[in-house]
Amino acid sequence: MYIALIVLNLTEIGETPPGYYERSRGQYRGKISKMFDEVAAYIAGFLDGDGSVMAQLVYRKDYRLGYQIRVSIVFYQKQSHNEILFWLKEQLVFGYIRDRNDGMTEYTIVGQEEVAQVLSLLHPNLRLKKKLAQDVMKLISLHPKKMTAVKLIRLAEMVDKTAEFNYSKKRTNTSEVVRQFLKDKELFPVETSC
Repeated sequence: MYIALIVLNLTEIGETPPGYYERSRGQYRGKISKMFDEVAAYIAGFLDGDGSVMAQLVYRKDYRLGYQIRVSIVFYQKQSHNEILFWLKEQLVFGYIRDRNDGMTEYTIVGQEEVAQVLSLLHPNLRLKKKLAQDVMKLISLHPKKMTAVKLIRLAEMVDKTAEFNYSKKRTNTSEVVRQFLKDKELFPVETSC
C-alpha cells in the first residue's frame, strides 16, 4: 500500500498561513510586514539572551529643556558570528549594524515608533526582559508631542526605573540631574506651599 503526502502551500494562492503576524507595509523607514510566530519567538529569545532594551536621558544643548528621552533595542554578537545580526535586520527592518573596536558587532534600533513596533511583536515571547519591555512601551505611550518640564521629569523618573534592569556603569543622566538642570535654567515650576 502506497500513501502519498500532499502539502498545499496556501500562500501561493493568497491565503495567510496560521501563525503569521500581519503588519501593514510602510514608508522608507519601513514596518515589519509578516513574520511567523516561531521567528518572533526566536528573536525574542535572542533579545533575552544577547540583547538589551534601553531608555536613556540624553543631554542635548539644542533642546529647550536640555534633555531627550531615547529608547533603543540592541542585539550583540561577536564579529566572527555577526551574520545572525544581518538576518535579524532583514526580519525587523529597522535600525543599523556597526562593528565595535572590541570585536563585537551591534544591531541597534532607535526611535519610539520603531522600538514600540518591535517590542509589541516580541513582547509575548520575552521572558527575562518582559517587564522591562512593558515599562519601555508604557514610557513610549506616555511621551507627549509637546514636552513640558513637568512631563520630562515624570518620564525621566520612568527612565530611572528602567535603568534598574540594565548594568550600566557609566550612567550619569538621571531624573535628579534633569530636575537640577531645569531648576538652574529656571524652567522648572516653582513649588509653593499653601
